[in-house]
Amino acid sequence: MTGPAERYDYGAWHGGPDPLGPPLDLRAALDAIGQDVMAGSSPASALRELLRRGVGDRPGLDDLTRRVWQRRSRIQRDHRLDGTLQQVRELLDRALEAERAELFPEPTDDARFREARLDALPDSTAGAVRELAEYDWRSDQAREDYERIRELLGTELLESRFEGIRDAMRQVRPEDVERINRMLTDLNELLDAHARGDSATPDLFERFMAEHGEFFPELDHPGTPGPGQRTIDELIDALAARSAAAQRMLNSMNAGQRAELEGLMRQAFGDQRLAQELSRLDQALRSLRPGQDWQGSARFRGKDPLGLGDGAGVMEELADLDAMAEQLSQSYPGARLEDVDLDALADLLGDDARVDARTLAELERELQRHGVFTRAADGTLQLSPKALRRLGETALADVVHRLRTGRGERDTRRSGAAGEPTGASRPWQFGDTEPWDTPRTVRNAVLRTAGRTPVRLAVEDVEVVETEQRSRAAVALCVDTSWSMVSEGRWLPMKRTALALHHLVRTRYRTDALQLITFGRHASTVELGELVALDGTWEQGTNLHHALLLAGVHLRRHPDAEPVVLVVTDGEPTAHLEAGGDAVFHYPPLERTLGRTLAEVDALARLGAGVTVFMLGEDERLAAFVDTVARRSGGRVLAPGTDGLGGAVVSDYLRRRRRR
Repeated sequence: MTGPAERYDYGAWHGGPDPLGPPLDLRAALDAIGQDVMAGSSPASALRELLRRGVGDRPGLDDLTRRVWQRRSRIQRDHRLDGTLQQVRELLDRALEAERAELFPEPTDDARFREARLDALPDSTAGAVRELAEYDWRSDQAREDYERIRELLGTELLESRFEGIRDAMRQVRPEDVERINRMLTDLNELLDAHARGDSATPDLFERFMAEHGEFFPELDHPGTPGPGQRTIDELIDALAARSAAAQRMLNSMNAGQRAELEGLMRQAFGDQRLAQELSRLDQALRSLRPGQDWQGSARFRGKDPLGLGDGAGVMEELADLDAMAEQLSQSYPGARLEDVDLDALADLLGDDARVDARTLAELERELQRHGVFTRAADGTLQLSPKALRRLGETALADVVHRLRTGRGERDTRRSGAAGEPTGASRPWQFGDTEPWDTPRTVRNAVLRTAGRTPVRLAVEDVEVVETEQRSRAAVALCVDTSWSMVSEGRWLPMKRTALALHHLVRTRYRTDALQLITFGRHASTVELGELVALDGTWEQGTNLHHALLLAGVHLRRHPDAEPVVLVVTDGEPTAHLEAGGDAVFHYPPLERTLGRTLAEVDALARLGAGVTVFMLGEDERLAAFVDTVARRSGGRVLAPGTDGLGGAVVSDYLRRRRRR
């Protein structure tokens, strides 16, 4: 924006995140990560899975990898590698036809002898080209076609080793061939000096690039031209990658094609020095860069023939696609999205792929920047308290959505059920039903308008009276973590239920004391993060006796609070705790196990706690037992199913609080 007239200037978009695109949906990303973590994945694995899948309509690494493999498959499906052989054969046949046409009308013994010589040529293309090296052509057209074979072989051979040779050699003349041979000789001497560790290598390299740099345009850095910006290692890397690609191309041919090409290469430019120097160069590069893929191959099955130069380029592209697939897999130790070469990705798949990959990297950075993860003492990644609060908010919102009645009631955002003012206020949010705090609302409007009249109210001025329930509750949520909860698909709903209740208590009923208790063979008190990250393990035993013992301890710590005990289970008690602390498991349940469990139910009843049991499944023995628990404690039994579990637990908690 420039000047008081608020004129805007617009320019071209030069890449990066789309300024007009939708913002990153961090909430959806966190919800997806939370789902995977609660299902048993580690936070690090959940993050990797998110980046693979993508978020919403944004593609992930899997989609980019699929596009890489599709391009690779299309290249192999569309092309074949015998283009040079085919071109040479066509030129040779045309030359022979023109020569025979020239000889046919001539009634001399020399003409017949020449025809016989042509008829006796070997069947192989390489053999025929070699036999004709010293042949004195009578047809100008035939001589021209034969020279084009030599030129084609030389050009293709050079292009298979030097990516920029085509631009450096628009036309091949005898002096150009000498210039190329001189460059190859100097290059091999330079590489020999480098391999020996010769101290003069840097100077040799600078002189070499000053004289022959036109053959290596790929070493020119944009914006920083000049020999001082190039290194011999860059030169070797580029040459080795191209040479290895040429070798993989030869490896991909059948034995006959490979033998034909090897024979033809000696005829390049009609000068065997070229093939000799290139062979020496290949050996030096193999020694200097043994880590290159010199043994690989690929299967081509298309109809489009490729020459040596284009074939080597295609092999390099296949190698680039393989490297990109590895980068996108993020499967190696220490992998980061910053490792993905965005420029290479754009060259392979287009600019839209670059934008997609950059968006994923930005999403990963934003999740880190917003404190979604923390590092444990052992270095492992964990969900942060902030992330757990967000997951709890989502879980509670889902519960509230399921509990809405046909009248269209909304989440009231009350801090308590009684609606008693706390003396505090807060900005109004959509869906609030609390009364306005009129003095604060008017004051906000006056301050916003800086004393101007008339004063007009805006939405952002409104504050509402915050209310809370004055009574306290001590809540023990006991959740079954035996293997049957995992195997029957009840693991994730159980965790989401705990998240929803925890978030409700921490945000709306802050004075309540919530204790999360898990029970399998043994019971234990856990923090929310521990429960969310808890893995399902094969463990026999449902020790409700131990869980109720811990619930009683929690209630006794808060004697002035309303006692609330909620139990989520899908099996009757099959374990109990002995006096020494050992857990005894037996199925079917022992009378001693049932007796000790009911004794703890009676103890909780004496504290005024009715036990509400949320029964999952339809086991008749479990139904009979939980009915006994409800009768002896003054509680009740609910069978909500996994879809309604969260709503049932939250509703019962609110009902118990309101009763007081």
